[in-house]
Amino acid sequence: MKNIEVGVSESFMEYLIDWDHEEYFIYGGYGSGKSDTTALKLLKLSFEESRIILVSRKVYATLQDSCYRLLKQVAARYQMDMFLEYKTSPLYIKNRLTGSEFIFKGLDKSEKLKSLPEVSVAWMEECSEFSYDDYMEIRGRLRHPTQSIHRLLTTNPISKSSWIYNHFFLNKKIDKSKIFIHHSTCDDNPFLPQSYIDNLDELKHTDPILYRIARKGEFGTDGIRVLQNVVSVPHDEVTEAINNIHEPLLNAGMDFGFTTSYNALIRNAVDHENGILYIYYEYYKNHMTDDKTSEEISEFKETGELIYADSAEPKTIAFYQQEGFNMYSCTKFPGSRLQNTKKVQRFKKIIVSDQCPKCYEELKDLVFKKDKNGNIVPDQFNIDPHSFSAIWYSLDDYEVSSLKGDDITFL
Repeated sequence: MKNIEVGVSESFMEYLIDWDHEEYFIYGGYGSGKSDTTALKLLKLSFEESRIILVSRKVYATLQDSCYRLLKQVAARYQMDMFLEYKTSPLYIKNRLTGSEFIFKGLDKSEKLKSLPEVSVAWMEECSEFSYDDYMEIRGRLRHPTQSIHRLLTTNPISKSSWIYNHFFLNKKIDKSKIFIHHSTCDDNPFLPQSYIDNLDELKHTDPILYRIARKGEFGTDGIRVLQNVVSVPHDEVTEAINNIHEPLLNAGMDFGFTTSYNALIRNAVDHENGILYIYYEYYKNHMTDDKTSEEISEFKETGELIYADSAEPKTIAFYQQEGFNMYSCTKFPGSRLQNTKKVQRFKKIIVSDQCPKCYEELKDLVFKKDKNGNIVPDQFNIDPHSFSAIWYSLDDYEVSSLKGDDITFL
């Protein structure tokens, strides 16, 4: 390995040789070379030490045509394949010189992780496909009595509401000194043809949302947006606008969560005459027990304002009622998710205070989920939308004037 000259851009060189960190979060635009370099990094390690390396994606069936094929291609490029043994049933690669092994697992059958041998390195390709629970499952399975532990996560950026953005950029409880973060774009890959880059550049005019993700490698969302009429405005301007509404309708709604979900409490005001929804307060936290949350939102108990909350949590609502909150269950029925989505879409404009950043990020990047055939699923989304759900509940007894008919709008 010492005599093999590798073709890696200067941008990736530090990442290629660094093993001083426990976690590597490698994200960026299309064609930037992040997966290719990760494959080379792991192959290089397999020649330097005897390691068992877990390679994973959310769905096992996608591994053969992605990670497995890429490892074979990179190995052949640098003439490493003569020392490697390949199997496809199940997927497996072994380094005959050092005894290093690559084992491949999908998180669609996470129970298989329970029988893993002493794995010390894991590669989570397209980690945006994984849930936070999947990520923690893999973390819990890495162990070795003598070798250092490393996790490599590669992805194109998605919504800022995703767990990966929250975990790696917003979570103040993790030790950032143990994490290596690398951002890249196609400009960092000198081996791409110019035609590929030109196609990405054209997205700036044809699909600005995808351009941000694919070309710039920035967090956003690829898909059909649920709401296109969302804007963020300074809080004092929102307050002034609400004060100028003739008979504003003031509402509050709450969605519940704990581990990967969030307690989301929203205050909003409806300008019925002009068809505008103003959002001017948010509470957005997880890992909070009900008693602690009730202390932090005690102002709602003092004001006595009505809160409509998730009817799927009757015990939680009963607790808040016992604590003195004016909280009641929202109405849910088959098709209510679709109806509530239509309701919010009917507002001419949704104006969010800049003091509600979580709500704004969620609403502006919220897109419809697609089924396996690429068709829109009109009541499912790319994330679990806690702020959006809280808005639904808050508007439980209000009907927006229909501006677009009854069909849901795909923007």
